[in-house]
Amino acid sequence: MNRYFLIRRLRWPAILMLIGVIALLHEMGVIEHFWNLFIPLFLILLGVLLLAERALLASEGGYAPYAGAPYAGAPYPGAIDPATGQPVAPQQPVTETSIVPARTQPFENDPDGGQR
Repeated sequence: MNRYFLIRRLRWPAILMLIGVIALLHEMGVIEHFWNLFIPLFLILLGVLLLAERALLASEGGYAPYAGAPYAGAPYPGAIDPATGQPVAPQQPVTETSIVPARTQPFENDPDGGQR
């Protein structure tokens, strides 16, 4: 199992353990106010777990590439594709989308600039 997922699966059990230990200390009379100790320790625990997740995710190379990605796992042309070790070829620019149609006439030479 991936260590990143192990840390993610331990998040809520660690928070429950923190609640249990602080509640036990409160019942024994060691601490007087439950919330005064719980909130700072909760934030510290959550921060440490999130840092551990980020560190493990970064050390393992990030998420697996999405199968339907328009690129081969690299964020920009010229970057090295981690799957093949080869540079990623530049993509063809998209000239038309479903929202913005492609330019059908050159507006540079139109005296009105396309405003008719």
